[in-house]
Parts: sequence; structure tokens; C-alpha cells
Amino acid sequence: MKKEICIKNQISELERVNQFVEEIGEELGLDMELQMNLNLVMEEMVTNVIFYAYPEGKIADIELIAESDGKELTFVLSDQGMAFDPTAKEDTDLDVNPAERELGGMGIYIVKNIMNQVSYQRLDGKNLLTMKKTITED
Repeated sequence: MKKEICIKNQISELERVNQFVEEIGEELGLDMELQMNLNLVMEEMVTNVIFYAYPEGKIADIELIAESDGKELTFVLSDQGMAFDPTAKEDTDLDVNPAERELGGMGIYIVKNIMNQVSYQRLDGKNLLTMKKTITED
């Protein structure tokens, strides 16, 4: 299975991302908890691109590709915004009181804890964030 969606960097597009993830979940027969977790992951990462990758007012494309071999589900999120490697950010220290914690960082922490593998590369002027999740146990 391979599917892709191209959206604009606008918050209203998150609804299309949610529908995209739900369609994949249904097609692969994923349980509701996993679908909700995948939705959370995509929402977090797409929202980061929408808010931070481009100068305010610039409309641009964001691509999301999903591919599965039946055992693993891989999402690749790509944009041509500013270079940013979310995997390089140090994990949020959960022992620190949330009121005293630095803003930001919880999204990628959540993503790293839901997905089995998260990697980033900058290629041909594009940010490529690859997120993999095992969907069946051997």
C-alpha cells in the first residue's frame, strides 16, 4: 500500500491529514488506539511545519507519503521550508515541573515515544522526516 497527500501550510488542512490517516488505518485494519496515536503524531509534525517552516504569509506545499508492507507503516513528511531537524532536539525532561519547563519539545517527544523509528534528512532543499511504526508482530 502506498498513498500520498499534498496539502498547503494552513491549519485548516489538518482535517485532511486526519482523514488521510483514518483511511490508511481502515485499509490496514489498525485498531482505534493505534489510529488515534498516528493521528496525534501526524498532527504534531504537520502543525510544526505549518507554524515554523515558512515565513508568515507564505503559502507552500507539504507532502505526506504513507507506505506499508503489512508489517511496518512508514510516513515521510516533506516540505521546502527552513531546515530543521526535530530529532536533534533533546528530549523533554519530564521530571521538571511543566510550569517551569521550556516551551516546545513535547510534540517530538510524543512522536518518538509512539513511533518505533524517527529520522530526519535535508535533501535537495527539502526537509524529510521519516517516521516508522511496526503494525504487526512476527
